[in-house]
Amino acid sequence: MVPELVDRMIATKSPLRTRVATRATILDECGEALDAGLAIRFRAPHSYTGEEMLEVHVHGSPVVAREVVRAMLACGARLAQPGEFTRRAFFNGKMDLHAAAAVADVIDAETRAAARAALANLDGALTLKVRTLRAALAAILEELAATIDFPDEVPEPGREELERRLVPILTALEALRRDGEFGRLLREGLPVAIVGPPNAGKSSLLNALLGADRAIVSAIPGTTRDTIEESIVIEGVPVRLIDTAGIRAHAGRLESSGIERTHRALEAARIALVVIDGSQTLGTDALDLIERTHDRDRILFYNKADLDTRGAPAAPGPETLVGSVRHTATLDALRRAIARLGWGGEHVDASRPHLTALHEFDAVNAAIGALETAIQTLRSDEPLDFVTTGVQRAFSSLGHVTEQVAAEELIDGIFSRFCIGK
Repeated sequence: MVPELVDRMIATKSPLRTRVATRATILDECGEALDAGLAIRFRAPHSYTGEEMLEVHVHGSPVVAREVVRAMLACGARLAQPGEFTRRAFFNGKMDLHAAAAVADVIDAETRAAARAALANLDGALTLKVRTLRAALAAILEELAATIDFPDEVPEPGREELERRLVPILTALEALRRDGEFGRLLREGLPVAIVGPPNAGKSSLLNALLGADRAIVSAIPGTTRDTIEESIVIEGVPVRLIDTAGIRAHAGRLESSGIERTHRALEAARIALVVIDGSQTLGTDALDLIERTHDRDRILFYNKADLDTRGAPAAPGPETLVGSVRHTATLDALRRAIARLGWGGEHVDASRPHLTALHEFDAVNAAIGALETAIQTLRSDEPLDFVTTGVQRAFSSLGHVTEQVAAEELIDGIFSRFCIGK
């Protein structure tokens, strides 16, 4: 198809050279000029997909772009299916499945950190890291197999030495899993539900953190009837703030519907940011909410300290803050508290390659479990056959992280995330 498109739609003073941008007149199916732009010819296998490709650069006019696409269709081309270019690149061996999924992450990135994290997965660094770990496991397996198969000729390796070699591999896998969790944060954002009794200042807090009047603020309790979700960035990590209806025991039918949505948002959130009116003696609704969120990750924020602190604790704990949404220092303290709970306050390095797909996490978790069992077996002085089984399981599990061959359902699941042909 590419040679036909070049012949019918690209007019240049000299023939197109491979991988060189050339000034060209873009023609329609009747030979009429559509635009003056650039054309680049990619010959197989030196292209994104590994196949013959033609890249056309036109001016930004929607009319021009639409007419160029229409003319290509009239000349026999078709629109690519979502993710088709990357799918072809995967099947032609131009990238592994992990890198293919990273392309979708680049497209979907909503923050600079998320874009950097996605780009870190495009260069094959994760594949190299996993292959290095598998190579270390393979070397251990070869030694164990030789000892088991030829016990008279090959002496049994020292157990302490085996453990010394397995522990760094286990540590590397645990770090890979931890980086994967950070990567998930950068892609999906950290959900934080702002909950509390009516008129505690939840909507005022949302507006203050956003630096804009997003939610309606009123002295009338029950003003917020539905959830409002907005995003901010804290230390490079997107945080999804969910403002909710005030929770109280006695509410009308319409307000009760909003409270039900609040409960659902609270259950789905990673962190509960519980806002209490600290200027008043705590009522039953506030005490019930404090008790209800006791066993989960939360931040207790006693608001309205600029008015009074009679309801606030005299000695706040590490995730308990007393202040006011009107004070910059309070807002800064809340951001730090979210960072501590959300990602341990650690610096999230977006430039390191990380796990992205569920099957990758499953494979690494299985490898970690297998190595932990193998190390425990070594320490228990059990036969080396049992140790070999654990190491073999770890080796096999890691093979599912970046391997080229995968189940068709898995491949379809990854490419279904694309919404454009890329």
